Amino acid sequence: MTAHVIADDAEALAVAAALADEFRAGASARDTERRLPRAELDRLSTSGLLAVTVPADHGGADVGAPTLAEIFRLLATADGSLAQIPQSHFAYVNVIRRQGTEEQRKFFFAELLAGRRFGNAQSEAGTKHVQDIRTRLTPRPDGSYVLDGVKHYSTGALFADWIPVLARAEDDKLHVAYVPADAPGLTVVDDWDGLGQRTTASGTVRLAGVPVPADRVLPHHLTFEGPQLHGAVAQLLHAAIDAGIAGGALAEAAEFVRTKSRPWFESGVETAAEDPLLIQRFGELAVQVRAAEALVREAGRAVQAAQAELTDDSAAEASIAVAAAKVRAAQAAVEVGSALFEVAGTRSALNSLNLHRHWRDARTHTLHDPTRWKIQHIGRYVLNGTRPPRHGLL
Repeated sequence: MTAHVIADDAEALAVAAALADEFRAGASARDTERRLPRAELDRLSTSGLLAVTVPADHGGADVGAPTLAEIFRLLATADGSLAQIPQSHFAYVNVIRRQGTEEQRKFFFAELLAGRRFGNAQSEAGTKHVQDIRTRLTPRPDGSYVLDGVKHYSTGALFADWIPVLARAEDDKLHVAYVPADAPGLTVVDDWDGLGQRTTASGTVRLAGVPVPADRVLPHHLTFEGPQLHGAVAQLLHAAIDAGIAGGALAEAAEFVRTKSRPWFESGVETAAEDPLLIQRFGELAVQVRAAEALVREAGRAVQAAQAELTDDSAAEASIAVAAAKVRAAQAAVEVGSALFEVAGTRSALNSLNLHRHWRDARTHTLHDPTRWKIQHIGRYVLNGTRPPRHGLL
């Protein structure tokens, strides 16, 4: 695979906007047929978008956090599944940036610039909670490791060249093992059957005695021993996806009302788009979408400022800004996805139109982590000055 190398933020945004327009046309059919977006992901790879956070001294564009968030928002306006797939990709690029040795950075950044994709094998089912990771890295006499465990919700793994695996080593501390997708003992099972985000292939990864060289393992636990933005960047992308889903749903609702809806007979107008009550409702929904988009932009700026001067205080400010954006964007995505039917009328409920994909994508994606806890952390910070915890989910 030959990938284009994007030069700067402006080019990255232009490429993302063009790809979003391209992907939008087939989004409904992909969802309806559960047709996995392999060709679309190849387009993402060859476009260079998946390498835009590679540092400049390694040949990348090193785009800022606001640009990265806007890339995800644009993609999500077109396809809420497709936008979700590379979210973990960028999270694990950040692990290499922060914890990789110079040799590891050199190797993996070259892989990214060549169009290679990272998947994700992080979450586990049946454990006490989301951070109860039981996958194990067992050392061997030659310094390498053997990896054993089962992962669920492994978005992107089915399409990946490399699968970053979150595991505990002999010291019980968290590490990330970067495993090639064709490694012996590694199996990716396409058993995802979510009601929304149907084409993310967020299924199961099984690891049975997978050999891992020592230079493919990074000490992720060190990320959380000082001020960090690992969680803020990851959550910023989730917030951008929600804002994009909301914006895409609003745009499709408006198009439907303009071209397919009939006015209610009591309105006394010729077209549905002239109905004052519909106009009022679209205005209310647009305010929600714009608020979500504005908070995502603000959060991106806060993350970028913290990256420039990382301290406990700047990291806390960034995390709280991202949390606020995620809360608002999640609410907007679910409400606008549902209100689409309210404003578009009975015909919009036809299964054949598949307009419900926006709500299904929003409802599924917003379950990723609870906004109720983000509100708690925001409240503690505002009222008592309590910094948010360093657990990577905020």
